[in-house]
Amino acid sequence: MPAPHVLLVPDKFKGSLGAAEVVRHLAAGLRRARPGLSVSGLPVANGGEGTVDALVHCGFRRRVVTVGGPTGRAVRACYAQRGSTAVVELAQSSGLGLLPGHVPAPLTASSRGAGEVVRKALDTGARTVVLGLGGSACTDGGAGLLGALGARFTDAGGRVIPDGGAALRDLADVDLSGLDPRLAATEFVLATDVDAPLSGPGGAAAMYGPQKGAGPEDIGVLEAGLGRLLEVLTRTVGPGVVRLAVLPGAGAAGGSGFGALVGLGARCRPGVDVVLDAVGIDRELRAATLVVTGEDSLDRQTLHGKAPLGVARRAGLHGVPVIAVCGRLSLTRDQLAAAGFRAGYTLAGLEPDPERSIAAAAPLLRAMGRLIAHEHLPDPASPTARAR
Repeated sequence: MPAPHVLLVPDKFKGSLGAAEVVRHLAAGLRRARPGLSVSGLPVANGGEGTVDALVHCGFRRRVVTVGGPTGRAVRACYAQRGSTAVVELAQSSGLGLLPGHVPAPLTASSRGAGEVVRKALDTGARTVVLGLGGSACTDGGAGLLGALGARFTDAGGRVIPDGGAALRDLADVDLSGLDPRLAATEFVLATDVDAPLSGPGGAAAMYGPQKGAGPEDIGVLEAGLGRLLEVLTRTVGPGVVRLAVLPGAGAAGGSGFGALVGLGARCRPGVDVVLDAVGIDRELRAATLVVTGEDSLDRQTLHGKAPLGVARRAGLHGVPVIAVCGRLSLTRDQLAAAGFRAGYTLAGLEPDPERSIAAAAPLLRAMGRLIAHEHLPDPASPTARAR
C-alpha cells in the first residue's frame, strides 16, 4: 500500500483566516497526529476575494499598483501575473472592503479601478487577463471598467456621465471606438461563481444590491440604470447584447460581467475551475490519496459553484476521496455525499460559540487536522496498518 499523501485545497475562512493559513494549521494538526506524513497545500479561491493571494502562493508574481477605489479615492491594489497571464481580482480595486470608513455607496460606487488595473497589466505585457468577479461595492454594469479603458458614456448633452449605477439613468450614448487597441489582441476570461443575469429579480441590483447597502428605493434606481445601459448598448452595439445580458455571470460584480462580455469580448468560466487550472491541481491530484477542502460555510450556496464543490468534482475525476472542513455546516449527510464529500467537519462541532470559534479558528483547525488523521489515515505503527 503506498504511503498516504494528503492534498489540502481550501478556500479562505472569511472573517477569520486566509486560505494559506488554513493550509498551514490543518497541515500542522495532521502531522502532529501522523509524524512524517506527506502533506502539500494549494490555497484556492472562486474568483472573488483571495484569488490573487492563492495564485501568488502557487508561483504567480504579485504586482502592486495605485488606482482609484470604488469611490474614486486612491487605493493600492494587487494583481497576479505569470508570463503573459494576469489575474485581476475586482475586489482589490472596487471591493466593499475599500469603501472609505466602510460607508456603503450603492448608487455611486464604480468599477473604474478594475479597468485601471487591467490597463496597467497590459502595460506589463499581459495578453490573457482573468477577471475575478466578486466582492464588489458597485452596481454600474461595468461602465466604470470600460470607461477606464477608453469607452465614453455620455448623456443627451454629450457630457460624460458621473461614475456609479445611479448615473446610468441619464445615459444617452456609448462610444466604444476609443477602447485601448491592445484589448483586441487580449483574451479575457471572467472567473465567477455568480450565475446571475444582468437585471431582473435574480439580477445584479435585486439579488446583490442589499449586501452593498442598497435599500428598496436604491434597488429601483440601480435597476433603472442597468435597464438604460442595456437599451443604449443594444442600440449602439447591436441586438446580440440582449443575449449577453441574460447569460449566467452577466450580473456578477454589479454587472461588471456584462460590461466585460460586451466591451471586451470576454468569456465566462466558473471561477474555481479557472483557479484550479492555474494552480495545477490535476498534477497534484495524481499523487494524492486524500484531499481536504473547505471554506467558512458549507451551505446551499456551496452546491452552486463554490470552491469546495469544484475541488470535490475535480478530485472525483481522479478517484481521490475528499473531506470538507468548514466553520458552519448546514448541509445534510446525504447532500454532502451527493456533492462528492466523504465527510464534513465543522469548527462549530468543536466550539459551539460562533465568536469563540472565529477567534480560535487556528487552534481549532489544528485539532481538526488531528481528528481527520485519526479517523481517515491509518497509523503506520498499528498492527493493522503493518499487516497491509
